Amino acid sequence: MAMTVEAPRSPIAARKSTNWEKWGWIYMRASGVVLVVLIFGHLFSNLIATPGGVHAIDFGFVGGKLANPFWQWWDVAMLWLALIHGANGMRTIVNDYISRPGLAKGLKLALFLSAAILIILGTLVVFTFDPCPAGADPSLVASFCPVP
Repeated sequence: MAMTVEAPRSPIAARKSTNWEKWGWIYMRASGVVLVVLIFGHLFSNLIATPGGVHAIDFGFVGGKLANPFWQWWDVAMLWLALIHGANGMRTIVNDYISRPGLAKGLKLALFLSAAILIILGTLVVFTFDPCPAGADPSLVASFCPVP
């Protein structure tokens, strides 16, 4: 089977549509750089800047961090970027290795749905997390919660 590549200035290549592959490629590079900063900032703040290091991380530590809007947005940015970055990488793998169009479409739909569900659930958890739920058994809640 002979394969031809159109000349760059041919009418087919000159149409005015968005090049999603190019933007996906750019997103992977930009999100990768931002993710490195977010992940190493997360690790530094949790393991090095925290007195006690990894041994100090418990439910109370996480509850305290998620009570701070700065860390909420930090974690949500990390969540969104990592999930979209990973889903886009998997989409690229599907494009490269799956030749049956129906299967490729189904896998890409599954990737999109799983990433969207995880983003929604993760965002809800970060912004609605309450380490001291009202009406909970006092023996089950964290020690820093006020006793009713």
